[in-house]
Amino acid sequence: MRRLAILALGLAVLAGCGDDDDSGGASTESSAKPRLVVSAASSMTEALTACASNYTDASVKLSFAGSDELAAQIRQGVPVDVFASANTKLPDELEQDGLLDKPVEFATNQLVIAVPADSEIASIDQLSKPGVKIAMGSESVPIGSYTREVLSRLPAGQEKAMLANVKSEEPDVKGIVGKLTQGAVDAGFVYVTDVNATSVDLEAIDLPEKLQPQVTYAAGVVTKAKQPEAAADYVEGLREGTCADALQQAGFGDVP
Repeated sequence: MRRLAILALGLAVLAGCGDDDDSGGASTESSAKPRLVVSAASSMTEALTACASNYTDASVKLSFAGSDELAAQIRQGVPVDVFASANTKLPDELEQDGLLDKPVEFATNQLVIAVPADSEIASIDQLSKPGVKIAMGSESVPIGSYTREVLSRLPAGQEKAMLANVKSEEPDVKGIVGKLTQGAVDAGFVYVTDVNATSVDLEAIDLPEKLQPQVTYAAGVVTKAKQPEAAADYVEGLREGTCADALQQAGFGDVP
């Protein structure tokens, strides 16, 4: 009987705690917000991290990596609410496969050659000289695809010589920046926003206009999102709102 009485008392206490939770008396502001999981291209790390600290509509968990890796994770069923890519191709492919709602273009960027601040390299023509060490993105990631688009517009001999100087192919732009800041390579193809984020460590060399690819970012709500409404609001905010402001401050451009 004593054991039954203690058990009954314990159940009554648990029931009382449940009532308190339902009334909202024990809830905090953060727990009341929807929890949003955002997978974004690593080139947006600084901008979206700054945005998250001021984002009031949801508690945002950010995951950064190469866009191709993040798209593969969504295909594997990793729980994500928003996918923001450094190109339009990957979001379009996910939409075609029923894994992403219609993507929205929200920002542009500029491809540049990044070099250490004390480098003597001043133009793309110098990257084909013997002994120059170059880092670029792997072929499957947007930064690598954009870079290969640039190289394909060069004279065949210059393209071949430059590719021969590639010493590292990285899975995202942060890997390229890391090789540069460590002194492992002399130059790398990155976005201008990545150079901006390094402060005085790197300098950007503009590409000739005829070589510059169109770099457009797109985002969408994952069809299996646990927070579809909050996710849709976040995607809209990449075009107009706190996150859009953070992207502009980081050097991203508006979509025409």
